[in-house]
Amino acid sequence: MAHPIIFDTDPGVDDAQAIAIALAHPDIELLGMTTTYGNVDVTTATHNALLLAELADQAIPVAQGAAAPMVKPRHPAPAHIHGANGLGDIDLPGVRGQAEPRSAAQFIVDTVNARPGEVSLIAVGPLGNLAAALQLDPALIDKVKQVVVMGGSIKEGGNVTPVAEANIFNDPHAAARVLTAGWPLVMVGLDVTHRCVLSPSHMARIEAGQGKLGDVLAGSYAFYRDFYQEMLGIDGCCPHDSCALAWLVRPELFTSQRGHLNVATEGDAEGQTIFAPENRAFIEPRWSRSPLADVCLGVDGDAVVEWITETLA
Repeated sequence: MAHPIIFDTDPGVDDAQAIAIALAHPDIELLGMTTTYGNVDVTTATHNALLLAELADQAIPVAQGAAAPMVKPRHPAPAHIHGANGLGDIDLPGVRGQAEPRSAAQFIVDTVNARPGEVSLIAVGPLGNLAAALQLDPALIDKVKQVVVMGGSIKEGGNVTPVAEANIFNDPHAAARVLTAGWPLVMVGLDVTHRCVLSPSHMARIEAGQGKLGDVLAGSYAFYRDFYQEMLGIDGCCPHDSCALAWLVRPELFTSQRGHLNVATEGDAEGQTIFAPENRAFIEPRWSRSPLADVCLGVDGDAVVEWITETLA
């Protein structure tokens, strides 16, 4: 079964891996990519999205979006994790194509309205583009097939603060809007992505199978792997963004729970995702006021990494 998707992204090493999957998988129809600041500034994100599609010899529309958070000041891009160019500071070829004249939010609205009930939004960066699309067309909540967000953390703790995951922390106000909008939503956060490790042997198989794109994936991976060795003491990297696509195509590899999501937008807990399981009473009802969503809390990490590798090898 084909899954028509818009991939909202800030490429980014793990984004590049996920984009390669979206380009390669026979069951994924990549309708377009929308770009945001996050791992890099938004113009670099757009350049990288265009480049990755061209390396795979595919013409995919790319629409540029959010350059900064809705409310808070923007933090500098994490060059020590992804490299200043987002792809491990390896030498990159030039890009021939250019971005759409439409904004990312308008591209999302137009694409979903052209195929109501069919399109899944896969968002793997800060959530400003999805928040802006809701502002343009609030009825989107009834027209998307589903929204899959790589972001947040329930039991795992954070990766940029003690409690917050990077994508949510980067724009907590946008995240609060998107995670509580009431559209069919699945959160694929650190609770599952930290259980998946893409090892050097997996990457060797991917490099061999992906031609020109494989050179970029392997070159950028080497830089990212060094960060993970230092930070988490693992030999490899967590393929965070690819996990959102794994959920789309192979949801049986995950266990999820239904409940109410909220996002802390200020204070020490800024960017924390708060989850109140369905039908569970707390001391006050306020945590259960938001619409229901699904949150991934368990995963067969080895199977997900094997799926990623097989798709690209």
